[in-house]
Amino acid sequence: MNIPIRTATEVEKLREACKLASDVLVMIEPYVKEGISTGELNRICHEYMVNEQKVIPACLNYHGFPYATCISLNEVVCHGFPNDEKILKKGDILNIDVTVIKDGYFGDNSKMYVVGETNIRSQKLVEAAQEALYVGLRTVKPGIRLNEIGRAVQQYTEAQGFSVVREYCGHGIGTEFHCDPQVLHYYADDGGVILKEGMVFTIEPMINAGKKEVRLMGDGWTVKTKDRSHSAQYEHQIVVTKEGCEVMTIRDEEIAEGRISRMMINV
Repeated sequence: MNIPIRTATEVEKLREACKLASDVLVMIEPYVKEGISTGELNRICHEYMVNEQKVIPACLNYHGFPYATCISLNEVVCHGFPNDEKILKKGDILNIDVTVIKDGYFGDNSKMYVVGETNIRSQKLVEAAQEALYVGLRTVKPGIRLNEIGRAVQQYTEAQGFSVVREYCGHGIGTEFHCDPQVLHYYADDGGVILKEGMVFTIEPMINAGKKEVRLMGDGWTVKTKDRSHSAQYEHQIVVTKEGCEVMTIRDEEIAEGRISRMMINV
């Protein structure tokens, strides 16, 4: 497994791309409300990235994916197609996944949005998905096995009464969208990978309110829960540091909440 170690210059470029990617998620939030379509949300994000940020939407045309963002609604686990016929209604939960390319460097992140108020189970799912991500972030430090991230995320998620999707994982990222390592969100063999300072990857657990099994739809992209239960996901892009990790896609709202910091230290 050839895992790139990023230089200080590369990390600075990645920080810039990551800040722009996180800004898209902040920008779109006021638009996520009853009556808007997921297709319109995608167009707003697309126009903002291209016209305001002057970046390239990485998802658009990636292996044929036809949209600038992935928008995954309710039982959609990931890679959801935005659609003008999908109109948001009260109680919906959705993930918006945004990746930008700035000067050849990638920034990748996603977050959940709730339309108005949702049911207790779905609200707990959304909150658990965010905390599962934070649990994974707090685990990172140089010298540990990569699969310790998956162990921590799985233990937390299952203790909350939810399940972890197996088929999709976090990934290395930098001057390419996807590279080594693959970051599993459950405990499994990692080939002996030890985390080192300068590694850059995403942590992005997908957790289901019901069972872990998923199904791929006919479009070849959209993934749904097999039992039609709701699914939730949060994603951050990080670089391993001397003492932990730097969360490059962190949003100001998260710092204000006090649940994570830009520099995460495992103690």
